[in-house]
Amino acid sequence: MEVGSAVKRAGAAVPEALLPSRSLGFRDSIKARTRTRCVGFQPPASGTWRKRAVRVARKGAVRSEAVLDEKAPPPMKKKEAGPVRLYVGLPLDAVSDCNAVNHGKAIAAGLRALALLGVHGVDLPVFWGVATAGDWTSYLALAAMARDVGLRLRVSLHLHAQRRPRLPLPESVSRAAASNPDLLFSDRSGRRHPDCLSFAVDDLPVLDGKTPMEVYEEFFQSFRFAFSDFFGATIEDITIGLGPNGELRYPSFPPSGSHRFTGVGEFQCYDKYMLADLKRHAMEAGNPFWGHSGPHDAPEYNQSPAFGKFFKENGGSWETAYGQFFLSWYSGKLLSHGDRLLSVASQVFGDLPVALSAKVPLLHWWHKTRSRPSQLTAGFYNTDGRDGYEAVAEIFSSKSCTMIVPGMDLSDRDQPQGVKSSPESLLSQIMRACKKHGVRLAGENYSLVGVGTTAFRRIKENILAENSRLDSFTYHRMGAEFFSPEHWPLFTEFMRSLMQPEMDSDDIPSSGERLSVMDAVPANDREMQTV
Repeated sequence: MEVGSAVKRAGAAVPEALLPSRSLGFRDSIKARTRTRCVGFQPPASGTWRKRAVRVARKGAVRSEAVLDEKAPPPMKKKEAGPVRLYVGLPLDAVSDCNAVNHGKAIAAGLRALALLGVHGVDLPVFWGVATAGDWTSYLALAAMARDVGLRLRVSLHLHAQRRPRLPLPESVSRAAASNPDLLFSDRSGRRHPDCLSFAVDDLPVLDGKTPMEVYEEFFQSFRFAFSDFFGATIEDITIGLGPNGELRYPSFPPSGSHRFTGVGEFQCYDKYMLADLKRHAMEAGNPFWGHSGPHDAPEYNQSPAFGKFFKENGGSWETAYGQFFLSWYSGKLLSHGDRLLSVASQVFGDLPVALSAKVPLLHWWHKTRSRPSQLTAGFYNTDGRDGYEAVAEIFSSKSCTMIVPGMDLSDRDQPQGVKSSPESLLSQIMRACKKHGVRLAGENYSLVGVGTTAFRRIKENILAENSRLDSFTYHRMGAEFFSPEHWPLFTEFMRSLMQPEMDSDDIPSSGERLSVMDAVPANDREMQTV
């Protein structure tokens, strides 16, 4: 059965570009460009992602046709999931580093499947380094694909580079950093973080005579002009990237390693601009000797708080007058960066019928210690007796900005032993700060890796809790794993449980119960569930 004809008979308008038997309008140009180095996130062998996406779209189409045959109403195109709007993130490299749409047919089929399932919208990641020349063609094509199947858009404007998949900073910024490495964050050993600019240069004319804030504003203005036809009707939220990984934080993780580690991390204050600001701040405080360097007794990236003296549970340097001085300065630079960048975004987008949002990380390991070192090295002065998220919430409130917090799928009992982690208590603390300052809250899951029944139950608890303040939830992220036979049935049952909250969380099938999901598929369509 052809997907397009089945969906049309079910009452959903499908543009010609989404029909499997047709080519996307920009397909030939994509092929020509992707023969070069534009590999990005590669689909699995034999086009597995596309096959899976088309397969689940067909499954939805067949079900829609069956419902119509029973003379029941056709499925709603934009049914909101429970009390919050639910988005699904598009692949990070939906547009490749050379500005071409990656795996367009798979995305088209996937968007149609999400619309049939009742998902509210999708999150479109836009990278500064890809669209910096003002060529928005590929991103506009993806926005049109979402609009044409009735999905809304949250657009995430990322001002950092991505390593996997490879999505670099703008070429002009990379050239400037190559000639002046101090534009990048540096750790105590002199290792640079090439993914984003140091916050200390925000207002310095280091980019061909312009400040980073001026260049960010130009990028925002270019986006606004290019997407003028989408605001309100399709684009309803713009997420502003405030730092590495799109989050408000310092890159306290190892420069060449994984972002997911359980050490305390390291302070990022050793580029010459950060050190100059630290020196000035120490002089103003009347203690010039405090301005020569960051803490000399802090551990290395992957070490525990027990190494060195700075983060020790009792008698650590973080509790001394010097520690308080340094941590106040370090967190103040982060807060100042976030405040300035959100102010620029508010000036550019403030009169549009869209909401602004930004992401704050959930740095939950070592949260049960008094010093909470992984939060301190990332810039959040949140220690025993001091709430470091109050000041963050105040900034978000002043800009009418929604705070996005990842990790809504994490629970304390599933964390590794020995790192004194507590995602649940940290999330509760952030929620309290948002409630106190009237900040809207949105959530995300941590990742698809290892997701299962427990993680879906935890997400559902956070979304449907009686005192939940979630305005929306974004599920990350579309791809081959998302549409796999192991994951897609779990996600569809999760969606069903949100639309029918009276379903108990136990109704979400475990890995041993997934055949029950298959039993609901017409027999002549079950072969499409195998890869």
